[in-house]
Amino acid sequence: MLKKRRLLCLALGSTSLLTACGFKLRGSLLGNDLPFKTLYIEIPPTSTLGVELRRNIRGSGEVQLKEIREEAEAILAVTSETREKVILSLNSQGRVREFAIHYRVTIRVLDNKNAELLPPTQISLRRDITYNENQVLAKEAEEVMLYKDMQSDAVQQILRRVASIQRPTSAATPQ
Repeated sequence: MLKKRRLLCLALGSTSLLTACGFKLRGSLLGNDLPFKTLYIEIPPTSTLGVELRRNIRGSGEVQLKEIREEAEAILAVTSETREKVILSLNSQGRVREFAIHYRVTIRVLDNKNAELLPPTQISLRRDITYNENQVLAKEAEEVMLYKDMQSDAVQQILRRVASIQRPTSAATPQ
């Protein structure tokens, strides 16, 4: 009984210390952090990256996605999206033991007058994966899962980079 009380006190003490230091879980990026009220995403609607990006922006409720490029304040263009698999090591029989998978996305942001707000920026993610020829199906499923995870990470990085854009302030015109 005394051991349980000590564990309870330890748990309560550690949580109070965490809250006292200002620790809080990182939430999702909210749309009001984006510097635009309307946005056009230039990526095919069937792209899984585009679907996830649109879902994250719509989920915020603050930024309105436009279907026509000319109606938006800003255009988020995904200029390239690539996946690559590279062999890292081989076993003594010359079979793959380990490989790396790469996921790269290049984006740029323009305003409605085609002025560049964010130059072409590449987001590059990499994961290492071991391979076992006796578990082919499991390793293929793991690879698919890792690509999906990297895509989600890329979406969050894209949103953070778009949120960091500083809108140019227009100089007041003399009258």
